[in-house]
Amino acid sequence: MANRLAKELSPYLLQHADNPVDWYAWGDEAFERSRAEAKPIFLSIGYSTCHWCHVMAHESFENEDVASLLNQQFVSVKVDREERPDVDRVYMAFVQATTDSGGWPMSVWLTPTLRPFFGGTYFPPTSRYGRPGFIEVLTRMAEMWSTDRVKLVASADQVMKQLHQAYVERSSNSATQSPGIAPVETIKQGCEQFERVFDTTHGGFGGPPKFPRPSELLLLMREYYRSGNLKLRDMALETLRAMVKGGIRDHVGGGFHRYSVDGQWRIPHFEKMLYDQAQLALACLEAGQLTGDADFFQVAIDTLDYVARELTGVEGGFLSAQDADSVSPEHVADPKAHSIEGAFYLWTQEELEDLLGNDADIVVRRFGVEASGNAPHDPTGEFLGKNQFFLAKSLAEVAHDAGMEVAQVQTRLSAARTTLREHRATRPHPHLDDKVLAAWNGLMIAAAARAARVVPGGAPQALQMAERAAGFVRDTLWDSTVGVLRRCYREGRASIDGYCEDYAFVIWGLLELFQSTGNPEWLVFARQLQSKQDELFWDDAEGGWYSTTGRDSSVLLRVKDDYDGAEPSAGSVSVLNLLTISHLDADADAVRKAEKALARFGLELGHTARMVPLMTAALAQYHTGLTQVVILGPSGRADTEELTQVLRSVYLPFSVVVHVQPGSQQVTLAQHLPFTGTMTMLDGKATAYLCTGFSCQEPTTTPENFEKQLRALHKGM
Repeated sequence: MANRLAKELSPYLLQHADNPVDWYAWGDEAFERSRAEAKPIFLSIGYSTCHWCHVMAHESFENEDVASLLNQQFVSVKVDREERPDVDRVYMAFVQATTDSGGWPMSVWLTPTLRPFFGGTYFPPTSRYGRPGFIEVLTRMAEMWSTDRVKLVASADQVMKQLHQAYVERSSNSATQSPGIAPVETIKQGCEQFERVFDTTHGGFGGPPKFPRPSELLLLMREYYRSGNLKLRDMALETLRAMVKGGIRDHVGGGFHRYSVDGQWRIPHFEKMLYDQAQLALACLEAGQLTGDADFFQVAIDTLDYVARELTGVEGGFLSAQDADSVSPEHVADPKAHSIEGAFYLWTQEELEDLLGNDADIVVRRFGVEASGNAPHDPTGEFLGKNQFFLAKSLAEVAHDAGMEVAQVQTRLSAARTTLREHRATRPHPHLDDKVLAAWNGLMIAAAARAARVVPGGAPQALQMAERAAGFVRDTLWDSTVGVLRRCYREGRASIDGYCEDYAFVIWGLLELFQSTGNPEWLVFARQLQSKQDELFWDDAEGGWYSTTGRDSSVLLRVKDDYDGAEPSAGSVSVLNLLTISHLDADADAVRKAEKALARFGLELGHTARMVPLMTAALAQYHTGLTQVVILGPSGRADTEELTQVLRSVYLPFSVVVHVQPGSQQVTLAQHLPFTGTMTMLDGKATAYLCTGFSCQEPTTTPENFEKQLRALHKGM
């Protein structure tokens, strides 16, 4: 019999709707029962594509004995961290503070007043792996609540005071004591942190497991452009190339897996998250512009193609994630077969030979396939005899070994890739988390729009993706009647008021889309969202943006999101957004807020750059300023396209781009960006303007002069 989670929309909560556990969703019904019966709350937080969440669900939450203990002694609550990052943030802070670790599934025990008194992550059903068994922990928590309740409540109250001091009062104190915006020299100090932990052999920063943090790469590439420090460029490019070559990338279907369990980027944790696809595509696009290396552009396009094919809903919004686990093809007929990690993605050499015939040898050489399997780390034995593709040999090496021309190898590999992708599609698919999240859609819109602007020759399909998704956000997630952005959409329903990150990331996407199209409606919508974000989340006393509105009393901490992790922080993205806006329409208040947000960190940015690389990049952007690049000319005309192609060929991280269509669009655009209203086409030709502080250089109509002007910007850094 289904429990009350069957009424929920969250794919994660629905995965637990048939558990014998008497689950509640986060909300008053659970809290009132806890208070009425004086029972502690057992809080379980995870997400639908989380591997260890599945393991704990199968081992414990499907177990009748465990369920009986939970149902008798606790009020059990499930939370989808992707829907409720505000709840997750509070209790993750507690778990990290008390255990020096964190992750999901997260298991926390709360008093009826929602204060935590014990927590951890995954617990096996019985003691193993050096971890206490879940039944043992439940029994102990129930005993302590019965015999030492007063002590537990007092301890929980004290913990919350400490967390408030650490996350709220400390932030407040640092803001009031800040000497102001850090000088430009602070950026160099911050970037030195990356040099100290850089893996000179395999790329990346630190040891395994290795998580992609594209914000780090964006900082290093942009700071190289500003400072000329070759070490920064090389660290970024070596890391990105290692990921592109490694098994963390899906070489058959495109896109990237969540992280690498080994130091070589060889064996991934196989889930695929939308936010990774967006950010790594952006990093590849910047690397492509920086180096001129077509491979980076191709990886970005492959990633976008994967998103278009696998992570795009019928209405145009982008879906959240694909699971790491699926039923192994050889066990598909077994109704009792459990999903295992990587089953959808792995290959045996024999399977490749059967599918590809003579071309199998090329694939084996290119992707490091071994008859016995190529996984260097396989702690659970799930990869035995299986192969995860990585680029073991260059095309030239494969061509030499096979006695072929490189072009022949490329053609046959492309055909083999198509064959493998089509065959893989017949396997049992991993679970698809089909909810649409505003924040992650914003990141993906930004990546697709950027691709349309910088990929040589353009990327019309990427632009179509971005425009369709932006339209979906505007028409479905933006409630214009009350002026609120909703965070989630699934099965025809938009739900949960947006958090600061939802506004910030969508604004980023809209600003990128405006720069790629010149369509004023995207700029207008971005400004509308920025105004609402500031109204709901801005702290004018101390600077920065709170992650929540503070209206939900069940969320015990109202904090500012200042960590650029797997996802960038709302604060970092917001500063970048405001700097862009201020260089489009001379918005003095945007500058003021950006400066105040930067000043919160003061000189600390030199010590915390690894924690906030994108905020450090924002500091670099602030000190450098942005150049306005305007191309005025009819869309689709040859001379306009020639200037656009020049713009695509030059890496310009400190710029804002405006495409102006002469005629009615220019008139409309000038209502929002007055400096574009007086611009004219010279001799009726498409014309480029480079402006700093809305003061422009001599306009040009020739691609050669335009390129000289653009490249001179770098020399002037």
